[in-house]
Amino acid sequence: MKITKIEIVRNKKSIELPEAWRPAWREPDADPVKGLDFSFYKVYTDEGIVGIGPATSPALDPFVEKLLIGFDPFYVERFWEIAMKGRELSLGRQSYGGLEIALWDIIGKALGKPVYKILGAYRDKVMAYAATSQLRAPMEHAKQALKFLELGIKAIKLRMHRTNLEDDIKVVRAVRDAVGDEMIIMVDANQNNLSINYDFWSFNTAVKVARELEKLNVYWLEEPLPKFNLRSLGRLCDMVDIYIAGGEHATCIYELRDALLIDAYDVIQPDIILGNIGITGIRKLAMMADGFGKDIVPHVCGGGNNGLYLAATLQALGTIKNAPFIEYTLDPPSLVPEYLHAILKEPIIIDKDGYVKIPEKPGIGIELNEEFISRYI
Repeated sequence: MKITKIEIVRNKKSIELPEAWRPAWREPDADPVKGLDFSFYKVYTDEGIVGIGPATSPALDPFVEKLLIGFDPFYVERFWEIAMKGRELSLGRQSYGGLEIALWDIIGKALGKPVYKILGAYRDKVMAYAATSQLRAPMEHAKQALKFLELGIKAIKLRMHRTNLEDDIKVVRAVRDAVGDEMIIMVDANQNNLSINYDFWSFNTAVKVARELEKLNVYWLEEPLPKFNLRSLGRLCDMVDIYIAGGEHATCIYELRDALLIDAYDVIQPDIILGNIGITGIRKLAMMADGFGKDIVPHVCGGGNNGLYLAATLQALGTIKNAPFIEYTLDPPSLVPEYLHAILKEPIIIDKDGYVKIPEKPGIGIELNEEFISRYI
């Protein structure tokens, strides 16, 4: 089997949302988001199999096109080694994670199996945590958490990015008071995102917040300090009992290897697409993390590609043990599967027990809703 053509499909008009939403990590200056965009690769082969993977760049890099045309997709490890492995070489270059996912999709379709069963399955479902994405009033967050709990969701992530730190703590306290011990709470400080009028935390502030969250039985504190400040992250891990999580902005696996070596995180959170990670990189990082007695809970991007990101990440997590959760973007009324997974024939849903089943169709387990997509391209 050989690759004959690579196509990027992207929307020309956005998927309209019922209500604009404001990304917490951009506050207090966030612009309301009124629609969702999508973009994905179609990788064609001479045997008629087409692989699908999310795209994050407007055009195909000539380097990777030269590499892949005429390439046997079963040599996905060779592709990863040539195009995605090197830390220094990856700087300033687009992520090829979506193309690596498309290669795995081709392999699965050729063999008639979901990727996780080809690689060696460990499980067929993963507990979801509902990743909220906006800053709301304490009682609004509490009511939302109770609704999630009624649906069977067992874990929720809240955002901290308010101008007054005490207001952040009040939100977490209100949610803990509402759900009691029935729900796992995570907190994301989002200290690695650009924001114009936000005072980013000092080391002492991070320690103070971590200790306050410990009193509220919060499972982890995510991104409490800049990602390159590994020594301070390591000190923070040593000083507090709450888990420290981070790593979604890593450009390749070696950034997180270095973080593990210095004991900077208790939970690493690579993104399958933001850096040169892919399904292969998630699995390699899981093995590294396991060797250090750490967990891996990948970050999963939102937007119109969210269903593709989620499906591919689930395929990787189906093969490993030390990944207790899957991130599941959920913040009604707009950040829900109806819109986030609209390009898929079947949305990926949290079940009544709070778990997400790993998609069982061949490849990464999804089928595109071509009729829906045709209305937007």
